[in-house]
Amino acid sequence: MTTGLILTGGGARAAYQVGVLKAIGELLPDKRANPFPIICGTSAGAINAASLACFARDYSQAVRYLLEVWENFHAHHVYRSDAVGIARTGAHWLGALMAGWVVRTGPKSLLDNQPLAGLLKRNLDLDEINRSLDAGALEALCITASGYASGQSVNFYQCRGDISPWARSQRVACRCNITYAHLLASSAIPFIFPAVKLNREYFGDGSMRQLAPISPAIHLGATRVLVIGAGRISEPNERVQSDTYPSLAQIAGHALSSIFLDSLNVDIERVQRVNRTIALLPEDRRQSSDFALRPVDVLVIAPSERLDTIAARHVRRLPWPVRVLLRGIGAMNRKGSALSSYLLFEPEYTRALIDLGYKDTMQRAEEVQRFLLA
Repeated sequence: MTTGLILTGGGARAAYQVGVLKAIGELLPDKRANPFPIICGTSAGAINAASLACFARDYSQAVRYLLEVWENFHAHHVYRSDAVGIARTGAHWLGALMAGWVVRTGPKSLLDNQPLAGLLKRNLDLDEINRSLDAGALEALCITASGYASGQSVNFYQCRGDISPWARSQRVACRCNITYAHLLASSAIPFIFPAVKLNREYFGDGSMRQLAPISPAIHLGATRVLVIGAGRISEPNERVQSDTYPSLAQIAGHALSSIFLDSLNVDIERVQRVNRTIALLPEDRRQSSDFALRPVDVLVIAPSERLDTIAARHVRRLPWPVRVLLRGIGAMNRKGSALSSYLLFEPEYTRALIDLGYKDTMQRAEEVQRFLLA
């Protein structure tokens, strides 16, 4: 059995994944052996995925590294959060809206994420990915980004064996060496962080138009897949009456939730449906060499609590220039906290998510152990 790991997107929400990975490390009999030969990451999950791949020869070290980073995150490590930086981007947007005919180049994003680029280059040696592959501790790493010109979801992958690129409707694969640009492109939340040019086009957050998040792991050879979400997979279908017009932050948070969560829910249902269909077929038909489908076990670990509710308790930890910016669009109150939950790179919030991920996994300890050790 070859286990694949899917780390989804969500900005600061990806701290939850670190708590899950920490718990898994405690549940495994061999603390150093990498339990995930195939690692796929999207958006902020791409950065976590690349970190795991770099330290794949010692899983416990990988977890310690991720904990060190995420437990001590501050907004200024990820984007310009000082008054000058915020004012500069704000003035650029205001100028473009009020006097677009004067401004020659439009604003690229709401926030400047150059600090994240510097952080990655200082702390993550991507040459370690090849060393992990050569040592046999890793089979493949896949990072997904979305092309703004082509509209395609592109799976950039680095692997050991001879795995040919694949192509499906609106999604293709490209074999290459993963670079910092791939990580920045995959984690470029639309409107919030700038797009990144890779090869011939600009790319943004990999969760956009990612119709089949689980598919890359299967193409790379996974026979079972652990999915760690960054938001609740299923929400109660309650109809709520509201007479208040939604704020910009509320609309933006709703849009981001659609990008980061909806396609994952649909893909999980698709895999489960295929598994049920295969189970109905006779054994000789399933074993036939021309039968293209195979069952894939999927285990999903996702937050048991709403992360925007947790964010609302910690949003005032953000630097004051960021708070001023978010207050103007309604992201400092409870209804707009979904947007804040993606940008709240502050230790009080990220540590709360790490603790939640750890707790959620430990509550399912026997199930997780059966899945990984079967």
